[in-house]
Amino acid sequence: MNAVLDRLRGRLVVSCQAYPGEPLRDPESMRRMALAALHGGAAGIRAQGLDDLRLIRESAGVPLIGLWKDGAEGVYITPTAGHAVAVAGTGADIVAFDATGRERPDGKPISDTIAAIHQAGRLAMADVSTLDEGVRAVELGVDVVGTTLSGYTGSAPKPAGPDLDLVEGLVGAVTVPVIAEGRIHTPQQAAAAMSRGAHAVVVGTAITHPTTITSWFADAITD
Repeated sequence: MNAVLDRLRGRLVVSCQAYPGEPLRDPESMRRMALAALHGGAAGIRAQGLDDLRLIRESAGVPLIGLWKDGAEGVYITPTAGHAVAVAGTGADIVAFDATGRERPDGKPISDTIAAIHQAGRLAMADVSTLDEGVRAVELGVDVVGTTLSGYTGSAPKPAGPDLDLVEGLVGAVTVPVIAEGRIHTPQQAAAAMSRGAHAVVVGTAITHPTTITSWFADAITD
């Protein structure tokens, strides 16, 4: 499985997700979005939802980071070991899960999720919000750490842009690859994350969420 991470080294991963109720919130739309991203040069895809992941896996042979969002607040990114096993069953190479210090809905430790992912033969990706959370996740055996949840848990102020300091801090503190993710909205920010030592960069909203992109332009015009 180290070959999966090698294929992502120094490359772009595109997150293909839509929110419930949006026009693109269906698996086929996300499959096509993923293929469009790959045509543009993405080396991997991050996606959520079992049906989305199955379709993308059938259509693309690139590294696939999978997760399952169950709920809308608290710990809802692959919140239990059972969710992780289901994500692994879609063929995703890497299973991403919330590895913050918050209590999980089933009250179980994140070590259960890591063990379940490894038992399924997949890599475990810890989505964290702080340096301490990332270090702890690596101590428990995760294979890769992402800065996905920086600014979204209430543990620290939300940065205006990507948390590049967290990227650099994790790179210096852990022995596994660090993936930069969260509020990366420009090519320049993506390049800055790489310069801080990121193994790969995940970009979602700025590429695959037209509702938000449209609002940026509409707001700029009306302001």
